[in-house]
Amino acid sequence: MHNNPLLATSGLPAFHRILPEHVEHAVLTTLEANRVELEQLLAAAEGTDLEFDAMVLPIERLSERLHRVWSPVAHLQAVANTPELRAAYNACLPAISRYATEMGHNQRLYALYQRLGEGPQTARGEGAGRLLELAIRDFRLSGVHLPAGQKARFKTVMEELSTAEAGFEQNVLDSAAAWSLHITEASRVAGLPGLILEPAAERALAAGAAGWLFELDQPTYVAVVTHADDPELRQSVYRGWVTRASDQADYSPGQDNSALIEQILALRHEAANLIGYPNFAAYSLATKMATSVDEVRDFLIELLRHSRDTGRRELQELESFAGRPLEPWDIAYYSEKLRDEKYSISDEALRPYFPLPKVMSGLFRVVEKLYGIRIQPVPGTDAWESHVEFYRLVDVSGREVGGFFMDFYARSTKRSGAWMDQCLNRLWNATDRQVPIAHLVCNFSLPAGDTPALITHDEMVTVFHEMGHVLHHLLTRIDYPSVGGINGVPWDAVELPSQFMETFAWEPEVVALCSGHYRTGEPLPATVLASLRASKNFQSALQMLRQVEFALFDLRIHAEYNPADGARLMDLLAEVRDAVAVVRHPEWNRFAHAFTHIFGGGYAAGYYSYKWAEVLAADAFAAFEEAGLFDADLAQRFRQHVLEIGGSRDIGEAFVAFRGRPAHVDALLKQSGISG
Repeated sequence: MHNNPLLATSGLPAFHRILPEHVEHAVLTTLEANRVELEQLLAAAEGTDLEFDAMVLPIERLSERLHRVWSPVAHLQAVANTPELRAAYNACLPAISRYATEMGHNQRLYALYQRLGEGPQTARGEGAGRLLELAIRDFRLSGVHLPAGQKARFKTVMEELSTAEAGFEQNVLDSAAAWSLHITEASRVAGLPGLILEPAAERALAAGAAGWLFELDQPTYVAVVTHADDPELRQSVYRGWVTRASDQADYSPGQDNSALIEQILALRHEAANLIGYPNFAAYSLATKMATSVDEVRDFLIELLRHSRDTGRRELQELESFAGRPLEPWDIAYYSEKLRDEKYSISDEALRPYFPLPKVMSGLFRVVEKLYGIRIQPVPGTDAWESHVEFYRLVDVSGREVGGFFMDFYARSTKRSGAWMDQCLNRLWNATDRQVPIAHLVCNFSLPAGDTPALITHDEMVTVFHEMGHVLHHLLTRIDYPSVGGINGVPWDAVELPSQFMETFAWEPEVVALCSGHYRTGEPLPATVLASLRASKNFQSALQMLRQVEFALFDLRIHAEYNPADGARLMDLLAEVRDAVAVVRHPEWNRFAHAFTHIFGGGYAAGYYSYKWAEVLAADAFAAFEEAGLFDADLAQRFRQHVLEIGGSRDIGEAFVAFRGRPAHVDALLKQSGISG
């Protein structure tokens, strides 16, 4: 296939030219070329003295070449999903998985890395030793040591697993897309903000109907359960959201994830057993900062012990305020009302003060003040959708450090949530000059007419969070992609830069940079800012308990899986909720069936990572509280010891180099206002 844009070897991906028919050709061509070149490299290496860069750089290039092909496909599958693209993506998953397993099982490649690890350690780039250490570890985790029959089975398991995980995510997307709710009575939509009502009215009009036609995207779900005065409307939307892709989703009977969950857990358990681990949780932790299932469980129990009583008091306060026991679909609604009464603020009242362009200019100024980096727009950059923008980072000398695409608006073809992803990795040596490129993705409501997109302060916090990931990816000084940026970083530490960054979004100096009424430019009133900061820890224990609930559930379904009993999904969820949750959930709640973080994404047996990294982030930010928010020396130390190192050194050691001691949980509890 001539001029396949996915096979371009330089520049940014040509997103607007990528068609579904390009995908399989590009992937299979690249996999075959990689196999041939790897074979030539291994043959040339036999019986010779090995020089690190001469051996490792070509292998890094092969990995980056495949990433350059597959990354835009995976990205488009998440942000511009079509049936044709999805079919092409799914068709390639087994081949991608097969190749990854082949690489992990390649005895000659394993022997090459072992020989390099035993050779002289001089004249190597930063991160070279860690690259070898992690590569040899990952060979073991991929089953390089297995006999032929078990190797073949491991390969099959991993292929089936990648297909099942993709199917899980796609069922969630399809199930949500199948749901809709048509309402004609104005009284039933009372309380809802215009940014949800206006598009719903437009959808109804386009369908030739009066009233409002609601869809099941994240902004709609959050807005309805937070603001709709009609409890039946709240319950309807809540039920739709928590039954997505389940046996309770009568609106999409073809997308039940129940069987896929059983399959995914069984395959993960089998894979872990094949490698020599008792369960998938233990296998997963082999690449984490945390060293054992018991350590993670103890960590979560400690958070639970500090938070449970405070959480109960927070729920009692809310139910006293509401004057009755509350259902789950009532919690956000009355919480918003109580927060407004206690602090005289509400998300919707704050929204006019946080126009998205102002938030972004303030965020960019924060980055500049901390790290001396300027962020510049690059108009006219090719993208997949008209609202997508591209920016580049430039250091004080004018050198381009990296760049990122920004895709901020919800669409029916885009998965929910917010995330950062790698578009291109840093690859820097005598012949390669590739700077890192990131994707920064959120799901906000579109601007309406002349009004810019107006976001809540919570959404501003989300933007800061994702920018932390972007900086981690872009500011790396490590020249080997496999240990540069976020690569090679333990999963339970990868959220450290993002959660550290989001803490800045609460500081008065930062809020002043990021806010101003979209009509008048008037700053957020000082009294409102004081109330906003006072509200930071509103229901923080309930939020803590929610995260502990998710994390313990994730840990237990992977650590306690027994093939004879199957997933025991609902039983384990009920046990965890009995131990942790103070909010009661209805019997038909099926939140796990749309828990893409662990069944589709990379957080399997690792959801605890959010809280683990939050401890690191809170402790890191405490240093800035002591020294000054924009203390240049401290920011430089954080950049040098955390942001720039990628996976090139042990993150625990790196944190001590920055902070002078290991992190401890007290800073998080203090930051969260939890003293229990």
